[in-house]
Amino acid sequence: MRYVLAMLTLRPAKARGHAHHGWLESYHSFSFADYYDAAHMGFRSLRVINEDRVQAGKGFGTHSHRDMEIISYVLEGGLEHRDSMKNGSVIRPGDVQVMSAGTGVSHSEFNGSQTELVHFLQIWLVPTERGITPSYEEKRFSNSEKQGRLRLVASPDGQEGSVTIHTDARLYAGLFGLGEQARHELAPGRHAWVQVARGQVKVNGETLTAGDGAALSDEAHVLLVGVDSSEVLLFDLA
Repeated sequence: MRYVLAMLTLRPAKARGHAHHGWLESYHSFSFADYYDAAHMGFRSLRVINEDRVQAGKGFGTHSHRDMEIISYVLEGGLEHRDSMKNGSVIRPGDVQVMSAGTGVSHSEFNGSQTELVHFLQIWLVPTERGITPSYEEKRFSNSEKQGRLRLVASPDGQEGSVTIHTDARLYAGLFGLGEQARHELAPGRHAWVQVARGQVKVNGETLTAGDGAALSDEAHVLLVGVDSSEVLLFDLA
């Protein structure tokens, strides 16, 4: 289900794939696991955006990945991470975690609370090079850094203190109140994906609400304007 307006393609929240496993409720912007849609296999190097809600004390047991950049962005609660590189931590709202799977890594992700839900976005990007050495990084970005603007949180060169990813993409996060706005310029040949994590925002004049996404190609810029209290991710992609 897609609606095309100029070079902006909406991906409505209600059109996403949905899985409910009792301990996990997940919405898939692109094909994932048992959800397959040939028209939605990803966008440019962006392969997965899953909006996951994990019940207290539950989570994803140890499993393996390779040749993928995996970012976790927490919206509520605490996500407990363990991996075969001996990393272990609990990430919370404001934290951005990236695991470069490379030649192969095993990890688990659990709800770190016995009483509260954890709500997070699981994001996968295809790396520009296969077979790299696996790595892990996490950093915290305060609300003040994101309020009314787009804060770079992931990039190929760790620019502006962002986490490093091994693909030609830049990820920005922003918080917008009513009327607050940010304009992101797109270089020729670049594309953008906007994902609304919560609230409501206008994207180049089109209103998106929580769970909605939008692909933008052949646009000179992306203009975000807050409609109500919102949290937005913007991917600048080759």
